Amino acid sequence: MTDAVTKLWEPSPDRAAAAQITAFMQKVNADSGAGASDYDSLWQWSVDNPEVFWSALWDFGGVVGEKGAVILSDPTAMPGAKFFPQGKVNFAENLLRRSGDGDALVFWGEDQVKLRYSWDQLREQVARLAAAFKAEGVGPGDRVAAFMPNMPQTIIAMLAATSLGAVWSSCSPDFGVQGVLDRFGQIEPTVLVAVEGYFYATKTHDIRDKVAAVAEQLPTLKRVLVVPYTDADPDLSGIRHAVLWDAYLGEGAAPELTFTRMPFNDPLYIMFSSGTTGVPKCIVHGIGGTLLQHLKEHKLQSDVRPGDRVFYFTTCGWMMWNWLVSGLAAEAALLLYDGSPFHPHPDILFDYADAEGMTLFGTSAKYIDHLKKIERSPKTTHKLDSVRAMTSTGSPLVPEGFDYVYAEIKQDIQLASISGGTDIVSCFVLGSPISPVWRGEIQKRGLGMAVEVWNDDGKPVVGEKGELVCTKPFPCMPIYFWNDPEGEKFRAAYFEAWPGVWCHGDYVELTEHGGMIIYGRSDAVLNPGGVRIGTAEIYRQVEQMPQVMEALVIGQDWDNDVRVVLFVRLAEGVSLDDDLIKAIKTKIRTGCTPRHVPAKVLAVSDIPRTKSGKIVELAVRNVVHGRPVKNVEALANPEALDEYRDRAELAE
Repeated sequence: MTDAVTKLWEPSPDRAAAAQITAFMQKVNADSGAGASDYDSLWQWSVDNPEVFWSALWDFGGVVGEKGAVILSDPTAMPGAKFFPQGKVNFAENLLRRSGDGDALVFWGEDQVKLRYSWDQLREQVARLAAAFKAEGVGPGDRVAAFMPNMPQTIIAMLAATSLGAVWSSCSPDFGVQGVLDRFGQIEPTVLVAVEGYFYATKTHDIRDKVAAVAEQLPTLKRVLVVPYTDADPDLSGIRHAVLWDAYLGEGAAPELTFTRMPFNDPLYIMFSSGTTGVPKCIVHGIGGTLLQHLKEHKLQSDVRPGDRVFYFTTCGWMMWNWLVSGLAAEAALLLYDGSPFHPHPDILFDYADAEGMTLFGTSAKYIDHLKKIERSPKTTHKLDSVRAMTSTGSPLVPEGFDYVYAEIKQDIQLASISGGTDIVSCFVLGSPISPVWRGEIQKRGLGMAVEVWNDDGKPVVGEKGELVCTKPFPCMPIYFWNDPEGEKFRAAYFEAWPGVWCHGDYVELTEHGGMIIYGRSDAVLNPGGVRIGTAEIYRQVEQMPQVMEALVIGQDWDNDVRVVLFVRLAEGVSLDDDLIKAIKTKIRTGCTPRHVPAKVLAVSDIPRTKSGKIVELAVRNVVHGRPVKNVEALANPEALDEYRDRAELAE
């Protein structure tokens, strides 16, 4: 059973006419005869003419660097195609193109710390740190790693490292020692940047012991650069090679900031897979591909303009941090936040939006769902005049989440559910500022991304569920996996299902509007009686119920078939009795189909999730089946798995 799809928002003619994507469309129509009249025709032209599109995007985005004569070599090789193989760029140079005393970075660490950097101050700090890194011997290809919150010094360190052609990688400070070593131990960094502590939910967490333990086991480290955050003058005597930030940057006149231009396809970032099925894969992203893709997503897909104020609630262990910082290339100020989004009170992020003139409010579907559960109504408590767009990712945003945003946050807002991930450090499907928002749908496929939905026979379908694939090369594809010299792990990750076609692992549907609905990860799809069911379909139904705070569903092997098992975390004071189980099953049967109805409904006090907040269905499935979870260090709350182990109810 499906809802009638409702149009929830449409840009005014003036807003659509003023959008940067409209100017881009007019430019490619004039220069290349693209003949595009709306988003869908522009998208079709962009995937049919990749060389012309990506070259035009380079020009429109004002990329600083050398383009080279060749736009795309080996265009049919996937993997193997190379964009701008003769191109040379420097990432930091493109992010520091603006100057002046206007805000570049604003930071709130809950209600404990507030900082502000102008463009000139940011540039001066980057120059100092780059000179110190260079004196340390950091150069092209060296790795600089961060064990940091989402704060200005993290961005300064990334820009300093990449100005020298070094490679950046980061984790958030809530990671355990083994989780950090599982990541940084593989990539052998020269420098580690870390805080001495951090705030969360008004509590202070001292991590000097963790930093010391990590530094002790990274033999390649020449320096541990410590940023004072919770303590202005911390004792660093227990940390090998440690020095405080201000002492390292030095005093006196700032040195000149120079930029080492690197080949377009040289490494920029090393990202990590979630690691819940083993040691995390090290996914290496290129300088130029990341820059170009993020310029497209900020300027064209999100209409981020010079002087805008862009916010994303993220940690440095999630790729949305990497996405956020690229807003500097669109000449926007970044609004950074570290800590709990509900402390010191549930409206803190909306306070931030009003106080700082936020234009893009980036968050997660779970955050929106939680606001709905606790019945917040920001439109009645805050002005939110400046907020033009709200983006949501991390998990599918259900139709009721769309309803809530327009009813209780703001009516005239572009709500862009977006999806892609660490694998491409960007999005396959995301927003369009010139297109309507339809209830429950991600607006559009990204420009230049030849995204289709394929059925089990490898045929493209519309209005049917299938696999999200990308059939043509794109510049933000990983350049390789670390320590994978023959590319075997890389090809196995994306190209095993259909050779020459990127299979992303999302179970999705392409709609008649050219939008996308995501039903969950393909490897978590339920298969009772041979019928494929996306987990998001069940979550959508059960999480509408006020008694249920959140849920996790798996398929359990049972009697030569698969049965659906639903775990629920209940609201305070609610118990799982027969009446509630019946109500849950009725809700799922009515909202979905009888095949969706769980055979078992079990209460738990916690839902296990990754550091970036994603629930881990596969880990729970392994626990239920008595299989080991290979890397519990990847989880934010590994102790939660104990509730799922050896449950008597699952043996009957």
